[in-house]
Amino acid sequence: MTSKFIIDKINKYININENNISFVETTNSINIQPPQNDLKLECIINLEIVNNIRWINKFHETVNEKLENGNIYVSCGETLFEREKRVKGKMPFGLKQLFSALDFIYKRVIPKLPGLKQLYFAITNGHNRVLSKSEILGRLISCGFEILEYFKYNNLLYVISKKTQKPNFDMQVSYGLLFKMKRIGYKGKIIGVYKLRTMYPYSEYCQELITKENDLDKSGKISNDFRITAWGKVLRRFWIDELPMFINFFKGELNIVGVRPLSQNYFSRYPKELQDLRTKIKPGLVPPYYADMPKSFDEILESERQYCLKKIKNPIRTDIIFFYKAIVNIVFKGARSR
Repeated sequence: MTSKFIIDKINKYININENNISFVETTNSINIQPPQNDLKLECIINLEIVNNIRWINKFHETVNEKLENGNIYVSCGETLFEREKRVKGKMPFGLKQLFSALDFIYKRVIPKLPGLKQLYFAITNGHNRVLSKSEILGRLISCGFEILEYFKYNNLLYVISKKTQKPNFDMQVSYGLLFKMKRIGYKGKIIGVYKLRTMYPYSEYCQELITKENDLDKSGKISNDFRITAWGKVLRRFWIDELPMFINFFKGELNIVGVRPLSQNYFSRYPKELQDLRTKIKPGLVPPYYADMPKSFDEILESERQYCLKKIKNPIRTDIIFFYKAIVNIVFKGARSR
């Protein structure tokens, strides 16, 4: 029985009593059928957690096919954070960390390893899979849904979404340790920039969502970004995640010094004048703001603008000066990435 709290949440977007709704608690998309076959579904509510669905994207795709644009889809799942609390709560004192580590290896590492992945899913059939908040939301977005609202209830994450388009898997899902990100390069060309993964899988699809719901810090970056893993914060702080970008350097897509290659979402927040300047030069590994140490987003924009103008006028001299200043700030003034 669905609680009044959840019903009230859903009723903000569609009247459950006056529309053709499909209430299911299933891992099988075959069970998603309208109560009356001659009527089209206007809302699908699945009370089974997505962690138990073997083919999550295929399930969401089927839901997408059953709905028209603007129709509502409600789903739920257990996040990684809530799972860790539940698992540790079952263990006696002294074994919590050990069991948590074993659970991490079995449920998160083994399913990603070639050869063992097939064995894992043959044994578990995908039941009780570990999913982060980012992956639960990102999979929905990738399957053509817009997130309207999400909330926690009884230790589960409930998501109310709306179909806006057909499934769109045009991004690089960062499941593996090494992955490529689509970034804007020289002359506006889209390049695949290599990095070590520091975010949970499907985080790429949550970019617009998290930008809307979170304030930007003074540097223009997203505050309270739940997509970044604990180890990802360490890798970012010491630039370890960026070492694979040397692959792009050897491919001739990046310089040692240059503006950072940006995602389309972040690039769109730049003034048109600076967008044009940025695409006239090749991006680089060491950005100019490590030389200037700007404190706000506006100062970062000005730092990049001045660098681009100088680079176009005198490329070699400009890169030597900025590289020297950046190294001094990194070594002696503690400049770090975030």
